Amino acid sequence: MLPFDAFWTKLHPDGEITVSSSDDFGKTWTTANGGQALEQVPNASSTQLGHVEDKQWIAVNHYPGNRFQDHVYATWDIIDGNVGSTVKLRMAVSRDRGLTFSPARTIVSASIDQLRDQFSQPAVDPSGDLYVAYANIGTKSNVADFFVTKSTDDGATFGTPVQAATGTTIGVGSVRVPNTTFRDGIPFAFAVSQDFPGHLYLAYNDFNGTQYNTFLVQSTDGGRTWTQPVAVNDDFASGKVADHFQPAVAAGPAGAVAVAFYDRRANCPSNASIIAQDQGRSNFCIDVSVQPLKDTGTAAGAVPVGPNVRASNFTWDPQQPGLLINADGSTTDLQRLGGLGQMACASHNDPCRLSFIGDYFGLAISSGNIYTLSVSTHYPSTVKADDGSTLYYQQQVLGTISRAGLGI
Repeated sequence: MLPFDAFWTKLHPDGEITVSSSDDFGKTWTTANGGQALEQVPNASSTQLGHVEDKQWIAVNHYPGNRFQDHVYATWDIIDGNVGSTVKLRMAVSRDRGLTFSPARTIVSASIDQLRDQFSQPAVDPSGDLYVAYANIGTKSNVADFFVTKSTDDGATFGTPVQAATGTTIGVGSVRVPNTTFRDGIPFAFAVSQDFPGHLYLAYNDFNGTQYNTFLVQSTDGGRTWTQPVAVNDDFASGKVADHFQPAVAAGPAGAVAVAFYDRRANCPSNASIIAQDQGRSNFCIDVSVQPLKDTGTAAGAVPVGPNVRASNFTWDPQQPGLLINADGSTTDLQRLGGLGQMACASHNDPCRLSFIGDYFGLAISSGNIYTLSVSTHYPSTVKADDGSTLYYQQQVLGTISRAGLGI
């Protein structure tokens, strides 16, 4: 986790990386590493230029009998300086179930191609090999190269990173997705097979100048080589303009694999949760779609099973609560509370110019189900705006899809 107090001045040592653990299925939690942060940053804030921690991730070797069983690997980003400066990846390892962690160290620095190595995602395969995937992003371009690096010695050393794919984004953290005010999130996701050592899956989004599409690349040789990208959204050749973005990928037992993504192919419906001006619009409102796949351990890797599946019950409006985009690109708050606009705002202004639907899109697979955890503004809150209207805030929604029903 990233404990962080939202102070916009240098008043508090308010940023750190902390791990918490539970040995009773989440009933109680203990701060790991003897209660100490893995790394602390003094005087951090979201608007400050300088040393800022972000994008924390974790992986556990959960394979019984493995030589590194129960070892925990935590990774995160360190942003040094302003947007034109570097981002490096840090890691700490626990070999005693979280009681203690090794001192944090840099595992990838800005030396591959571009300056920003960001969004690290660790994963462990059944042989105990540790992989860390990340995006290598240019500061003066919209290109993101996706790399994977591998450790066979419990995170002590890593091999030369291998490029798995390349995607184009609209911009780095400060540019809206088409038609709306929300900005780009994390452009890729990474997972490894729980059954077949060296089978790796990386999903990412790519902007072709008109729309986002989601793609999948795979490796069946431990990341040494990667397949050509294959489109995940099955309307890829339909000719209809619709964004498919911010993917998640997960692998479960018995070869199950799934890719989930935010999907704008459905027109906005007409109901109370959709702003009146947005009802009926195309490539605007959002659903969650899932593509199921099956990996049988062959060189073909994970193969799609059936078409995309709609995982959300309701299509939702990303401009809720109540932020209207005007013809000149400015914004107007349709709803205010205590005089303030209620949009989740990344730009710290009112009315909001740059909103946010979150980076974190959860996806997990059990022996029986696929689980999605995503954002929606469909569900009404109990809060009323200053004008008495209902506020539709962003909420996290859990979706459950039966594996049996999908044939995986």
